[in-house]
Amino acid sequence: MRKLAFAVLLAIAVSPGHAQSIGEPAAPVFVVQETGASFFTLQDAVRSIGEGRGTIRIPPGTYQECAVQDGGDIAYVAEQAGSVIFDMVACEQKAALVLRGRSATVEGIVFQNMAVPDGNGSGIRVEQGDLTVRESLFRNSESGILSASDPDGTIRVERSTFSGLGRCDRDLDCAHSIYVNGYGALSIANSRFERGTGGHYVKSRAARVEVVDSSFDDSAGRTTNYMIDLPNGASGLIARNAFVQGRDKENYSAFVAIASEGLEHDTSGLVVADNEAELVPGLYRRTAFVADLSGAPIRLQGNRLGRQITEFERRQ
Repeated sequence: MRKLAFAVLLAIAVSPGHAQSIGEPAAPVFVVQETGASFFTLQDAVRSIGEGRGTIRIPPGTYQECAVQDGGDIAYVAEQAGSVIFDMVACEQKAALVLRGRSATVEGIVFQNMAVPDGNGSGIRVEQGDLTVRESLFRNSESGILSASDPDGTIRVERSTFSGLGRCDRDLDCAHSIYVNGYGALSIANSRFERGTGGHYVKSRAARVEVVDSSFDDSAGRTTNYMIDLPNGASGLIARNAFVQGRDKENYSAFVAIASEGLEHDTSGLVVADNEAELVPGLYRRTAFVADLSGAPIRLQGNRLGRQITEFERRQ
């Protein structure tokens, strides 16, 4: 099997820019593109858009800011990708961005060091509406993206990186790099997951999933679990991804698990195709690439696996 080549999916040059401290900055920096109005705090900029539609442009800097979006369609856009950092501040003891409007788009933003009392501190908590995330970085936090349930909603993640995320300690519910509850659909493309610190890299209860052209590098992971967990089943596509399973696992029995917590969604349309998977060099253990408890006719084709990896296991 040819060696997996993990491409650099997101090149973020994090620049200190002008650091923002707690409290109001010296000048208003959050600009609503459509009106030209500028605001001292991100929350004031969000409030100005209200139920409307707007784009908040954010200059380079490290911000101890957070915001709650209760309505409208809002885009949060870094003027330079990777130069805007939201650090260590969570609204409602949830996330840097708490989203429950019609839709939100996040582009080019770094979220880091998010921690809250319930152990689910996230860069983004989406509770309602569609979400699109592009060219963003989530690192060194309890969770990257966490959702509530919105059966009509769609979450899309493109060209983003999730690093140093997850936990399963303190007798609290586990946190994961991405955890999507009862959404209609989840789509992940051209993204990277690495260096997990517990939980799953992707856990999704969405009815439909698509995870394509992405990498899951668990070689430096600690007490991690599955790469992709679809605990209630799903239809969709898992394709053209690269997976490496590391040594330090809480559960190494599978890379992808399906219906491990009961079947709620039709899984007969799920296709797992053209992926690569292997163990870190020098590691000897038996594991399954896909472990299924749904009993559905899942289609597997063209997957290239290391010798110790069984492609498919049907489990009870």
